[in-house]
Amino acid sequence: MNDQALKTAANQIRILSAAMVEQAKSGHPGGAMGGAEFINLLYAEYLNFDPADPSWFERDRFFLDPGHMSPMLYSTLSLYGFYTKDELKNFRQWGSPTPGHPEVDVMRGVENTSGPLGQGHVFAIGSAIADKFLQARFGDWMAHTHYTFISDGGVQEEISQGAGRLAGKLALDNLVMFYDSNDIQLSTVTADVTGEDTAAKYKAWGWNVLEVDGADTAALRGALAAANAEKSKPTIIIGKTIMGQGAVTAEGSSFEKMVSTHGQPLSAAGADFAATISNLGGNPDEPFADLPGVADLMAGIIEEKKKNAAVKKAQKAEWAAANAADASKLADWVVGKLPELDFSEIEQKGGAATRAASATVLNWLAGKLGNMIVSSADLSNSDKTDGFLKATKAFAPGDFEGAFLQAGVAELTMGAVLTGLSLHGGIIPAGGTFFVFSDYMKPAARIAALMEKQVIYIWTHDAFRVGEDGPTHQPVEQEAQIRLLEKLKNHSGKPSILALRPADAAETTVAWKLAIENKDTPTALILSRQNIADLPAASGDRYGEALQAAKGAYIVEDCDGTPDIIFVASGSEVSTMVGGAALLRDKGKKVRIVSAPSEGLFRTQDPSYQASVLPAGVPKLGFSAGLPVTLEGLVGADGFVFGLDHFGHSAPASILDEKLGFTSKNVLAQAEKVLAG
Repeated sequence: MNDQALKTAANQIRILSAAMVEQAKSGHPGGAMGGAEFINLLYAEYLNFDPADPSWFERDRFFLDPGHMSPMLYSTLSLYGFYTKDELKNFRQWGSPTPGHPEVDVMRGVENTSGPLGQGHVFAIGSAIADKFLQARFGDWMAHTHYTFISDGGVQEEISQGAGRLAGKLALDNLVMFYDSNDIQLSTVTADVTGEDTAAKYKAWGWNVLEVDGADTAALRGALAAANAEKSKPTIIIGKTIMGQGAVTAEGSSFEKMVSTHGQPLSAAGADFAATISNLGGNPDEPFADLPGVADLMAGIIEEKKKNAAVKKAQKAEWAAANAADASKLADWVVGKLPELDFSEIEQKGGAATRAASATVLNWLAGKLGNMIVSSADLSNSDKTDGFLKATKAFAPGDFEGAFLQAGVAELTMGAVLTGLSLHGGIIPAGGTFFVFSDYMKPAARIAALMEKQVIYIWTHDAFRVGEDGPTHQPVEQEAQIRLLEKLKNHSGKPSILALRPADAAETTVAWKLAIENKDTPTALILSRQNIADLPAASGDRYGEALQAAKGAYIVEDCDGTPDIIFVASGSEVSTMVGGAALLRDKGKKVRIVSAPSEGLFRTQDPSYQASVLPAGVPKLGFSAGLPVTLEGLVGADGFVFGLDHFGHSAPASILDEKLGFTSKNVLAQAEKVLAG
């Protein structure tokens, strides 16, 4: 391909990026201008995709890590027909498809939402793992490459440590990362904050490391060719790029490599916008106009992309004709179609910890869902994800026949990898750790929620009953934090996460059923360390009654007529309240017990159902092993929530129950206070 023509197209990306930011009067032009050479070459010559069929499953993926460089991405995609010039002009405005940071829209060519630095390149790792997993089941005819673009800030983020280690350990040779090393960050030069040898670091993790001039098309082409030829390691291309490449002052002197161009329009940074557009070959009066020859160049490239995609699609059709059963299975996985699953088959042990009940379900699912990948942050024997592992094996370099990812002690990395698995498609991802360490995962959980992706979080050791490990490991405020995400609506108007804290083994089975069936948001399963007594079942069918958990809250035990008081709880506190209710009934009071594994789900039910379970005006008592606010939305003004307003303590769980008031006797005492007014 003609390098001068490519240079002109790269300059058009620079001009459009600068013009978008200038028109919006906000944004980040400098990095976009510096990265234009690489992204233009990547899309033109290496990225296999079909502009007429953006969701083609076997396409190469491009994951942008520094979301602030969105003008570069939108400008590039506009050359392939994904955005109009008017949409570029509407950058960062209400209702625009070109938001300040990209939001996942595969039909627009945007593979991921990006903004918080570091996560985007980890999504690419998850996607690369998904590809390897699927190849191991269907063949390497479907292999594709996962490209990602990272900035200095992304490399500095702590998540890059876990990501680099994991990708190197798994020898992900289908992963290519371009490091846009321009020595500038938002507020200073990188030399002020780091002196590391990034190349040596990635070499130590087992990466193929290439260092090139990021403004030299020929050098970049050589690096990309070498990266695609690498068959045993992931590749990082460290490209020395130029912040604000092409920017000049009104007098024509260079304004490149300036910190000020990172995060504001060129005119505000000290450069001259009109002079810069002219310097790059554009018309300052019409900066959104095509440069000479670019439209013809892109028309040829687009046709070539379509032809190449057609060849790959023909190969798939040939494979499908010869492998009808596998082709049908793959098609189901891609669209998220589940096989027939009868969760009532699962036999749970009575009085089990909900983490153990979860292990039972996972072991069953391992034999039912061929596209499920489970991970753990070095806690599989404790968070009980080993229930799944015992039925498969862990991934290893060159071996993706299994379905378990040993993430190591890297909760945030694991969380983002799970998101990447989901973004790729065809996979049901789940990952476990202790609930207190969900703090490390919340940035990934939030972005997964924003993208409305199916990711299942298995968070065990859900309360102070962790016991002897003490307050560092005893979650108190964590459930309230997750419940806030449950209250937060996503852009589809649904609770952004489904948070389920089951009260016994049967509810755990139902919680897993809901998680597997929930394609629209992440699901958090909040599970106990300690054994929990099974809840009573008037029908004798505890699982059948637990299916009511699908409504978010339901009546476990009731009374004749209007209750004197309603007990509300989730998790292990429900069984504690069952004991307290028996004591209160002995005193002649009528008690209703409500299990509420998910207030968010409950609030989506018909108001008449909500009122039938928790009628207004009836006194209510909530018990929470976390902050009282966790249940205050359900109890309302009709009563009181007994919970913790302090950190936990180191002691055996049974002692903590007594000392902290989580006993049947205290349930009785608190109920009598509520009834006394």
